[in-house]
Formats: sequence, structure tokens, C-alpha cells
Amino acid sequence: MSLDPAAAAELGTVRIVGTGLLGASIGLGLRGLGVRVLLHDPSPTALALARDVGAGEPDPGDEPVSLVVVGAPPDVTAEVVRAELAAHPQATVTDVASVKGQIAAVMPGIPGAERYVGGHPMAGRERSGPTAARADLFLGRPWVVCPSPSSPERHHPRNETVRMLALALGAMPVFMPAGEHDEAVALVSHVPQLAASLVASRLVRAADPAVGLAGQGLRDVTRIADSDPVLWAQILSANAAPVVNVLKDLRVDLDHLIVALDALRHDEAVGARAAVAQVIHNGREGRERIPGKHGDPQTRYAVVTALLPDSPGELARLFDDIGEAGVNVEEFSLEHSPGARVGLGSVSVLPAARDVLEAALTAKGWHVVS
Repeated sequence: MSLDPAAAAELGTVRIVGTGLLGASIGLGLRGLGVRVLLHDPSPTALALARDVGAGEPDPGDEPVSLVVVGAPPDVTAEVVRAELAAHPQATVTDVASVKGQIAAVMPGIPGAERYVGGHPMAGRERSGPTAARADLFLGRPWVVCPSPSSPERHHPRNETVRMLALALGAMPVFMPAGEHDEAVALVSHVPQLAASLVASRLVRAADPAVGLAGQGLRDVTRIADSDPVLWAQILSANAAPVVNVLKDLRVDLDHLIVALDALRHDEAVGARAAVAQVIHNGREGRERIPGKHGDPQTRYAVVTALLPDSPGELARLFDDIGEAGVNVEEFSLEHSPGARVGLGSVSVLPAARDVLEAALTAKGWHVVS
């Protein structure tokens, strides 16, 4: 996927309300494509920062716009959408809030509601604010489009405008009703955030020696735990019902696992090991359903791991040697060894390339870990 100047040319002048990470990133991407972007934010400091990073220019307030993108906090998005519909009676109004049902529920009866099209780019970073904005933030990411009930047709001009916004920024438009969207993100985004936070919170009072043993597995599970508590309180409040439903199902699974492990602890093991193994098996099956590279089905890769000195230039040298071997890197991870200035660089490659790459790296002097 790449930025699409042809789609951007269809948008006209775009007003962005809220210059946080998503709003400023949209502005950066559109400005790079030649779109006129007008910015508004109740915070003068945030507005100035967004202007300074190149996301657009402050909206003078007297220019007509074709599209309004609301990037306000989730708990005020509906009110801001209402105000923008009134202030810009010819414009299509969309938003980037991560919960759609709460907004859709208040739209009936609002003048101009037929011009509102819900949107949610499935993209983000651990950092926030306009200084963290990136023009390529949305490349290859799904961008959910939730049409208004009054204009559900995919090719309705209002829906097409939001689709063009997504395409312009290199995203993949996905049409979905608001309720279905909220159930989906509860499962694939909101509950994973809670799971990561719950596991990471166990570390607060853990003994230092135990934390010192942490490896890549713990880092992977807790990566998204470093999130904004206020923002996530707003998101989870707005999507509480679907999240609770997933958590209840998860609680049932967890209770069954506890029973099985408790049986093993008390030597009442008939069927318990099978129950534990089933949990791991189900997890593998579920993970295989997560879209892989380019949105294709998951591919089983071979992993080649090399010992990587923790010094400047070593990572670049490793990738240069992989390139010389004619092997494509599908995925890469780097795990540092506690107390040692070395890391384990793990390269995922197609199975047929594993032996070739291991031989090539060994010939270049790398210590390949079996």
C-alpha cells in the first residue's frame, strides 16, 4: 500500500478538529499529497505544535470545507460531530473514534445526521500528541467505515468520500455497521489491552530477581500495557457492554484452566493435562487466524537466530549479509540477554531458505544459534 494522490485529489479542503496523534497524522499525510488542510483544536499549544510539524494551518473559520475529520477524545466525539454538522452544512463529517455505537445512537434526529459517516483507522502508536504524528501511520492498516443508516449503500457519495480519505492515506477501507465494529474491536483491541495491563500489573510487586528473568515472551505480552490510562478509561466506558461479554467468556475459560491446574497440583490428574493442552492448542488455532503479511493467511516461517553484539552497526551488518545471501526477511525480532552486551536477532524466513541462510551467516562469521 502507498499514499494515493488520485484519491486525495477528490477530497477538496479538509478540516481536522483535534490535533492529537491521529488528527495530526491525517493532516501530515494529506498535506504531503497537496490537500489543503485546516486545523482546529481547543488547545492553542496542540494547535501550534500540529502547525509546526506540518499537519496543516489553523482554520480561520470563514472558509468552506468539503470534509471534516473529528479527532476529539472519545467521550466528547459525539458532541463535536454534532457541532461540526451544524457549522458546515455542506460538508461530509467523519471521525476517528475507536467506538462507533455510542455516536451512532445519538445521531437520529440531529439536523444533518445523514452527512455523518463513522470512521476508525486501526492504527496508533504508544506515543501520543502531534509530535508523534507520522504521515505513513495508516499505510496498509484497516480503516473501518460505518455508513449512516440513512445512506447504507457503499457507493453513496458521503461514504465514498470517507473511503477516498482512507485510500489517500494508504489504508484499506473496510465497511462495517457500528454495532458489529464495536463487538469486533472489543475482541481484537480492547480486551487485549486489558489483558496486557493485567499481566503487567502483576510485576508491580514482584521480586526483583523474578523480574530480572523476563524475556521476550513477557515483553510481547505486555507491549501495549504502556498506554494512556485516561484515554483507555474513555474507550472502555464507551464500549463497556461488548468488552464485558468477551471478558465473561474469557473468565469461563480461565476458570476451567484453574480447575485443571488445581487438579494437577493435588494429583487428581485424570483429564487435567488434556484440558491444559487444549488451551494451548486453541490458542495456536486462534493465532493462525490473525492476518499475516499483506493481509494474507498466516504462513509458517522458519526462524534463524544469530548472536548479535550490542554495538553500533552490527544490526545493519546482519541485514546486509542476509541481503547478500538473497534471502527475504519476513519478520524480525531482537531479544537482549540480561547482563550481557549481546542480543539474539531472530529472522523469520520461508522454510526453504533456512539452510541457505544459516550457511551464509556462518560463512560470514556469525554465531548461528540452533
